[in-house]
Amino acid sequence: MKVLRFMMKSCIFGFLSFIIVIVGLYTYAYLSPKLELRTAGQFYLYDSKDELVYQGSKTRKWVDLEDVNYNLINAVVSIEDKNFYKHHGFDYLRIAKAMYQNIKNGKITQGASTISQQYIKNIYLDFNTSWKRKIEEAFLTLELEVHFTKDEILEGYLNNINYGQGNYGIGNASRYYFNKEPLDLTLEEALILAGIPNSPEYYNPKANYDLSIKRAKMVGRSMVQNGYITQEQFDSLFQEQIPIYGKIAEENLDMLLYYQDAVMSELKSIKTIPEKLIQNGGIKVYTYLDLNAQETLEKNTLKYMNDTDLQSASIIVDPKTGGIIALSGGVNYAKSQFNRATQANRQVGSTMKPFLYYGALEEGMTSSSTFNSQYTSFTLSNGNIYSPTNYASIYANKPITMAAAISFSDNVYAVKTNMFLGPEKLVDTAKRVGIKAKLDPNPSLALGTGGMSILDLARGYNTFATGGYKKEVNLIRRVEDSEGNVLYEKKDLSEFVLNENYTYILNEMLTTTTNSQFKDYTNPTCLSIASKLSRKYAVKTGSSSKDYLIAGYNPDILMITWVGYDDNRDTSSADSYRSRNIWADTIEDLQRDQEAHWYETPDNVVGVVLDSVSGKTTNDTKKATLFYYVKGTENDISNAEKVFKEENIQE
Repeated sequence: MKVLRFMMKSCIFGFLSFIIVIVGLYTYAYLSPKLELRTAGQFYLYDSKDELVYQGSKTRKWVDLEDVNYNLINAVVSIEDKNFYKHHGFDYLRIAKAMYQNIKNGKITQGASTISQQYIKNIYLDFNTSWKRKIEEAFLTLELEVHFTKDEILEGYLNNINYGQGNYGIGNASRYYFNKEPLDLTLEEALILAGIPNSPEYYNPKANYDLSIKRAKMVGRSMVQNGYITQEQFDSLFQEQIPIYGKIAEENLDMLLYYQDAVMSELKSIKTIPEKLIQNGGIKVYTYLDLNAQETLEKNTLKYMNDTDLQSASIIVDPKTGGIIALSGGVNYAKSQFNRATQANRQVGSTMKPFLYYGALEEGMTSSSTFNSQYTSFTLSNGNIYSPTNYASIYANKPITMAAAISFSDNVYAVKTNMFLGPEKLVDTAKRVGIKAKLDPNPSLALGTGGMSILDLARGYNTFATGGYKKEVNLIRRVEDSEGNVLYEKKDLSEFVLNENYTYILNEMLTTTTNSQFKDYTNPTCLSIASKLSRKYAVKTGSSSKDYLIAGYNPDILMITWVGYDDNRDTSSADSYRSRNIWADTIEDLQRDQEAHWYETPDNVVGVVLDSVSGKTTNDTKKATLFYYVKGTENDISNAEKVFKEENIQE
């Protein structure tokens, strides 16, 4: 009897304690500052002219609940949270049932998140499952419930949820899939949209029509069970194919969304701006975006990428500021939001060679230093044999100059140079110019076997484009709060890290890729686009079996373009024209009406006319080109080949 009485008292005490805790939590939530829903996570994006180009929180236009078809509202409540209008943030009975089923099945098969909880996750939290995140979610859900009506919560949820294909918010989704406003949706269309958020990738009708209809029917059955529609109404649904519009009706730059995402990523990395402030919204972000450059880049990308499932990414930088004025992270944002310009880690191929050759100039080689271009096997210190090959196995089988090696992108010359200097020199040079990727010092690094992002590559190239000044390459120049208080402003932290003489000589050598004077046993790598170029550019291509890149610049502009497959399939050699022509057309379109500039020759640099390939004096005007030297070295046209006296060379 005493045991029974003790148990009853314990249960009563536990129940009362639970009530007190719950009341205390709701009281705490009520006394907490009111959350901002319409500005939660919202920011204002300004271009380089301080003109507003984007306003929103992934969704472009807020839709009031009264402007949403009642069928969609009922469908969402029915499938996601049938007790939404009855509970206070948490559906405790549903939680208990889900726990029972999960324990019974020995694994998690059911969830019990309410619409309020899902909304909080979408606008304030990430989707990790740590206890810290779950506790934070619970507190924010309570705050949401005590400060807002159910209709206000549902309205916010519908305006922020992911509907697939790059569409956030019911307004975007309705216009994208059906070319309609949310108020004009049919019952069938409402069911399709209500079913998407459960798995936006699989249940959106653009990507998987049949799966989306299967899911929509599940939503419809839940509406029958919950009394929103009759069985007869349900039986009459989906008798015919539902037309899917599947495109953005407004005149928007699709690739601008890649720029926007990159801005948000950079914004979150600025340590002086509290994450809570970003979440609460109202942030004004002033960028280096040039809408004309962005539009031109998108136009030319689509021009050369509209008949393939290859992907492309590009970055355009103003070298004077280090600001990214345009960016594309893929061909179609609606199909894939993965930003290949900032997130993809790819082999950069021969675009790595300028860093190698700058280091070679520092170590005493010159633009006319020669190595023998022939098939060569290297015996490494670990006993392995390394045999790099030239593109299409084309070799000069004679000594060629460094300038010619750049023009033809000769791999054997590059590896010999790398081993002559020691691979650590290339790693050190790459770090010095701003590349952040971890690079292993090995012979093949000269051929770009180390992976990095296009953004990272742009950091290094921008140091050459500035004449030797390392600058931060980024998108954001200033950030303000909603009151106009400056939270962050980019400072010019330029650091002069290269020798101006060697930088100038390297920049001149990189013009050889479009110079017909270098036509010999093979052609310069960019000769096919030379006729498109109206001014001087330092240009270098790069390739692997899976990637094509081109990087080029002058004092006014730097642009890098990549083309390849997301799944790392091999590319076709015929596809190299895509990256080169995207680059050439875009950079020329942007420079056409601008005054042409090139780098001023340093006082300590002189030019000597020599044969482009052999580096010897010549009277052949078709082969003669101007080689640049630091004063005093032009009379010592050394042949570094003497270091390599044998075909098998120890590392």
